[in-house]
Amino acid sequence: MATAEIESILDLNTLEQYCSAIGAGTLLKSVVLFEQLMPEYVGNLVNAKEAEDKDTLCSEAHKFKGAAGSVGLKRIQQFAQLLQHGEEAAWAAEHDVWLQAIVDNASNDLAELKQYLESKA
Repeated sequence: MATAEIESILDLNTLEQYCSAIGAGTLLKSVVLFEQLMPEYVGNLVNAKEAEDKDTLCSEAHKFKGAAGSVGLKRIQQFAQLLQHGEEAAWAAEHDVWLQAIVDNASNDLAELKQYLESKA
């Protein structure tokens, strides 16, 4: 995959800092934990959307943003960042698109992250 494409998916700066500080192997263990929790995170977002529960959707998006950011998943973190701000003017029109982008990209982005870290370990 091209570097520009990887940079749109992963926060390479943060990942390099983490790898230098704690090592890719240790970070990979955190990513495996995130991978186990991700279906619950995404499921909570989808369930809140289906229930038309804006407050819960924004709250769950905030949690997911932090979790995704903590392992360097830049693209889905950015969509969760947008999704958490229900007070923004664009939210009403765009939140479905942002949630779908998370659903569509989360697994592939996670696979890219694991491959990246495995190449560093």
